[in-house]
Amino acid sequence: MSIAATRALAPGFSEGVIALADTPSGAALPAEAEDVVEALLGALERGEIRAAERGHDGVWRAVTWVKRGILLGFRVGRLVDMSVGGAGGATLPFFDKHTYPLQSFAAERGVRLVPGGSSVRRGAYIASGVVCMPPMYVNVGAWVGSGTMVDSHALVGSCAQIGERVHLSAAAQIGGVLEPVNASPVVVEDDVLVGGNCGVYEGTIVRARAVLAAGVVLTRGTPVYDLVHERIIRAEEGRLLEIPSGAVVVPGARQVTRGWGAEQGIALQTPVIVKYRDERTDVATALEGWLR
Repeated sequence: MSIAATRALAPGFSEGVIALADTPSGAALPAEAEDVVEALLGALERGEIRAAERGHDGVWRAVTWVKRGILLGFRVGRLVDMSVGGAGGATLPFFDKHTYPLQSFAAERGVRLVPGGSSVRRGAYIASGVVCMPPMYVNVGAWVGSGTMVDSHALVGSCAQIGERVHLSAAAQIGGVLEPVNASPVVVEDDVLVGGNCGVYEGTIVRARAVLAAGVVLTRGTPVYDLVHERIIRAEEGRLLEIPSGAVVVPGARQVTRGWGAEQGIALQTPVIVKYRDERTDVATALEGWLR
């Protein structure tokens, strides 16, 4: 258990979460379970613990006891009416576990939550200086660093880790990984530009200062062709799909070379690294600063 994952909680807290999570299915949970979940979610929202952490070796790892605590929150929760507009005449009906309502915000937090229907779920960390353009959604366990913009229709999935000064452009989808609890996180590091309609899923890591052009889709099973270094980047056993720092990735295609698909001239979508970020790329992305 890392220092960062325990610094704000009492000694033995993580062990207590694990003990509660190990309660057999169908058995009644102790009365203190809800208080433990409340403390866990509060620590997540303050950024005192995280669902995934980067080690000194640069490797991102899931913090399994935190993810187990989040799952415990669903088990503890009761389905309640969260509708907007009052019982009987609700204009926006919502029903969810009482442990996971939407977060409330105050101006003192320094988050620009622009009017128009955005939602941040309980247990997500949103740093001061983040800009949330409507409608966007951030799920439980996610971490969003200072200076980041989450644009319209963008999703930050459960336990996804988003660095500082990132731009998640309109309709970008950052997948979440809550189960299995030891599953690798989805990570976008500092100063990354994620273009419109991009998708980053299934344990993919996008290293600092990379640029994903509009429409790039990355999954664990996606081969990425690096034209600069003449190599193919893949996820392997025990290793995630990792976009190198500063890489500029665009949507591409590769031909099917055998069989009927080749006869029909079929090509498959694949991301392609066409260059690595330089001064001209930085000038092209400098406009992001004016949007903050």
